[in-house]
Amino acid sequence: MNNASNLYLYQREGGYLPRVAAVHDLCGYGKCSLGVAIPVLSAAGIDVCPVPTSLFSAHTRFPKFYMHDTTPMLTEYLDAWREEGIELDGIYSGFLGSAEQVDAILRLYREYPKALRIVDPVMGDGGSKYPTYTDEMCEAMKGLVDGADVLTPNLTEASILTGIAYAGQDVDEGYIGGMMDALLGMGAKSVVLKGVVHEGESIIRNYVSVVGGDVEEVSSKLLPYMLHGTGDLFASGLTAAIYAGKNLLSAVEFAGSLVRHAMEITPEQPDYQVRGVSFESVLGDVTALLA
Repeated sequence: MNNASNLYLYQREGGYLPRVAAVHDLCGYGKCSLGVAIPVLSAAGIDVCPVPTSLFSAHTRFPKFYMHDTTPMLTEYLDAWREEGIELDGIYSGFLGSAEQVDAILRLYREYPKALRIVDPVMGDGGSKYPTYTDEMCEAMKGLVDGADVLTPNLTEASILTGIAYAGQDVDEGYIGGMMDALLGMGAKSVVLKGVVHEGESIIRNYVSVVGGDVEEVSSKLLPYMLHGTGDLFASGLTAAIYAGKNLLSAVEFAGSLVRHAMEITPEQPDYQVRGVSFESVLGDVTALLA
């Protein structure tokens, strides 16, 4: 059976640092996006090559923020990479600034056909789209599902991608299986479905499935508070573990553990409820992947 526990997506070779394009926004204040991806991936011995999809003064949970859409610069940005002959081992995408930016990612896929495609379809949470996301952008994001080596939606994002009605966080195995089948049917090679919480339980569950495999569950302790940026930390931790040579199931387990560890120490920081998850002190968890 081709399950996540025996799926290895990357093999480390000697001292070579895998090069991964991180296609995300950049936030000046708040713990998310490239501010998370760059240090986490770097701690795992990954050469991170940022592709900024937008610039924010602060993340969108703050009542006042400035956003600059970088779409007009991306063609020349990627042209320069091509002219320099830059090579990539992976393309890890997250929050986008416009529907047109999907085309930039598809261009990277064409120009680097051997690179792993890790897609975190950052579009919303709690049954709602993020304020900068339009219906057009959500529709365009569906174009990244087909061929994704790893797709990491939460329940809201999975609903948007598949058209299956959002049913909250407390969903049964039938709903989960149907959602997984739909996403794999859209062309994803493996799916990590995040954030299932049953009423009255203090456990958060993530589910993993690959084409032709079973649905496997990874659970961890649910903390009594939510923090901004945990989705970015999870996806970055998952990517770090994959490039450290872990199998997909182990990578999901590591990502969940990393997020929980960071969340446990975050309340020691001021304004943590809005600023987001403080991961800096647990980067040692990431470097330990290479031990």
